[in-house]
Amino acid sequence: MSSIEGLLKILRYFSKRAIVLFITVVISVYLTIVIANAGGYVDKMAETEIRMQVAMRIKDDPTLRGFTEEQKQRLIESRVRNELKRRGLDKPFLIRSLYHLKNAIVLNLGTAMYMTSDSGSMQVKNIILERLPLTILLFTTATVISFFLNLYLGLKLSRRYGSFWDKLVVYLSPTSVIPGWFYGIFLIMIFYSWLHILPPGGFVDFPPPPTPWEYALSVIKHMILPLTAWIISPLFLGIYSERNFFLIFSTEDYVEVAKAKGLPAKDIERKYILRPALPPIITNFALTVISSWMGAIVTESIFNWPGLGMVLSRAIGLFDAPVIVGVTVIYAYLLAGTVLILDFIYALIDPRVRI
Repeated sequence: MSSIEGLLKILRYFSKRAIVLFITVVISVYLTIVIANAGGYVDKMAETEIRMQVAMRIKDDPTLRGFTEEQKQRLIESRVRNELKRRGLDKPFLIRSLYHLKNAIVLNLGTAMYMTSDSGSMQVKNIILERLPLTILLFTTATVISFFLNLYLGLKLSRRYGSFWDKLVVYLSPTSVIPGWFYGIFLIMIFYSWLHILPPGGFVDFPPPPTPWEYALSVIKHMILPLTAWIISPLFLGIYSERNFFLIFSTEDYVEVAKAKGLPAKDIERKYILRPALPPIITNFALTVISSWMGAIVTESIFNWPGLGMVLSRAIGLFDAPVIVGVTVIYAYLLAGTVLILDFIYALIDPRVRI
């Protein structure tokens, strides 16, 4: 009976968490719809564009040259009304926003207003899914490498507190405020403009290599500069943060007791420092990986990397609200799912967490 009660307690806890996260997703998506549509401003722009297109078609139609201006104007108004009704623009913005919210929540992302995928599709789903793997390939790879590099070097540095290398990292940590794209410009100047050994950007050589092996090598070659820029940018601050993190745990009372008992340094580090630090490490890793899936608009623009950041940048420039909302919905669901999974992992690895 106790095991059944425990299971029901866990289910109730995660059900409540799932409901709260779902409500958060709904609110964030609705706000994105309102902001992306500028309170109906984008719809007014679309109506103006429809009116201009209809007027131009009627003006250029040779079969309508015998019509008077009044007849042409009535025909324009009739066709504009039909087109607005077809697009759902004849309803108040509040009603349309709720309709868009319902579609977004069930991942019916609809069609873009102006943008198309590389294959020519205007489906928002296709536009996003076509570019998401390229963003994951570059930025998630860089994020994973950077995370474990910072973790390893931070742990080693915490063992050498006050050493030359420790002080050097502390002094260099403010350089991490420089964004990755800034380093990218210098890397392009050095390795492309001066040394001529690496491409300045893009995804693959043109024309693409014929064999899979050569194609993969070409992609890796194009990834080197943006990957390096993305890793260098947060390096010293990341190492400094992890070093401080491990130093805080190494000064806990239970660590001092373990040292007084004469336990080996590796056992103390593994059982009394790393294990208690595991929950925040997992949280940081999971959220960092998820955030990397959004790409980086400026970095992708500089390196001409065809990822999700470029899509979002173009969608914002074109006021393509469906694409902006679609990207936000995907990210909101990924973030909410990650938080829910982290709650479950916390309950397994951290005995201090009570459900």
